[in-house]
Amino acid sequence: MTPALPMPGRAGLALSPRRLLASLLPVALLALPLPAVSAVNDDLPVEEIQTFAEVFERIKRAYVEEVDDATLLRNAMRGMLSELDPHSAFLDREQFQSLRESTQGEFGGIGIEVGLEDGQLTVITPIDDTPASRAGLQARDQILSIDDTPTERLSLQEAVNLMRGEPGTRIELTILRRGESSPRTVTLTREVIRTESVRSELLEPGYGYLRVTQFQTRTGDQVAEQIRRLEREAPLSGLVLDLRNNPGGVLQAAVGVADAFLDSGLIVYTEGRLPDTEMQFSASPGSAAPEVPLVVLINGGSASAAEIVAGALQDQRRAVVMGTESFGKGSVQQIMPLGNGEGLKLTTALYYTPNGRSIQAQGIEPDVEVVRGRVEVTEAGREVREADLEGHLRSRDAPRERAELSERLREDYQLGEALNLLKALNVLSRR
Repeated sequence: MTPALPMPGRAGLALSPRRLLASLLPVALLALPLPAVSAVNDDLPVEEIQTFAEVFERIKRAYVEEVDDATLLRNAMRGMLSELDPHSAFLDREQFQSLRESTQGEFGGIGIEVGLEDGQLTVITPIDDTPASRAGLQARDQILSIDDTPTERLSLQEAVNLMRGEPGTRIELTILRRGESSPRTVTLTREVIRTESVRSELLEPGYGYLRVTQFQTRTGDQVAEQIRRLEREAPLSGLVLDLRNNPGGVLQAAVGVADAFLDSGLIVYTEGRLPDTEMQFSASPGSAAPEVPLVVLINGGSASAAEIVAGALQDQRRAVVMGTESFGKGSVQQIMPLGNGEGLKLTTALYYTPNGRSIQAQGIEPDVEVVRGRVEVTEAGREVREADLEGHLRSRDAPRERAELSERLREDYQLGEALNLLKALNVLSRR
């Protein structure tokens, strides 16, 4: 990849469009990959480049305030990328550093992944145990304003910059939820957001729960470690892999997580315009949980790498996918440093599941659709049990942790249904 090149001289007020065109053409050619220069040299849109040069000069001459050349050129680069797709962007030094911080898993903010849906700033997913998740923000919530700033004219990066800030400072979001006619206002306090990739617990003896919040470099190894930890507590009869509200992350981490449950076969492949964007990833021999029944939970906040894992396990018939349709982000972005502290985030390929399904704008359809909800127990018609009698003796086999877990399963209907399905699969396998 060619690093950014300095302009051959600065474009002053007296510079003609023709001279500016002459200065831009060498840069346009040098910025192309070397093997492609000769192929497109004859097809450069000279008239459009000259029009660009003329617009540049007219802004320099007539705009109400003086604008320096660097600002105009950076705005032009932002415009080029923003019109491609929602995930491609030009990153200045601050934005590039911000991206690196979020990749490393620590930043000051409210813990929310956002995107643009039909031009409106929209929640993709809140990150677990952050101000956003504790405030009850949900996938597909529309963010109408940040403090006093309407979001309708903000770029995605501008909105992210407004939401990030010093820990301890307050931020006010105006939210419109699907199905509701009036917006609501939510006030949050920023925190240092440290994202833990994987956590696990036993739902019941023999039935494990793995929660993957995002895909970081070591997520695949961490999943294998957590499975071994669960097996040390009890032989596993079933596992729930929870990918709900998982915004994705590192492609290799998604491959590693799928590989933990597969010992052969294709996991994912990508297709793009250039040869180096076409890749295939297959499972390696051996598996952390080769025979354990598996249910994968997804919802509208499951995106990108989370969809790769769900799609691979579904196509390989290794797991039952349960929940609601996933987000549908099936594009590959490469982060390209430009050598001066700036960079590009450029969409270069699309993901495909082992059976050739494109995830992009399609998502993963669950095998068993279960909407979000909770179990409500009514008093009418409810049978009286020993545990309801005043002064009843408590069982030594019913610790407080089990009661708390039962309440959690009532609150999380999808998780409860996943556990029930695993139990049914075990009954059938025994028969």
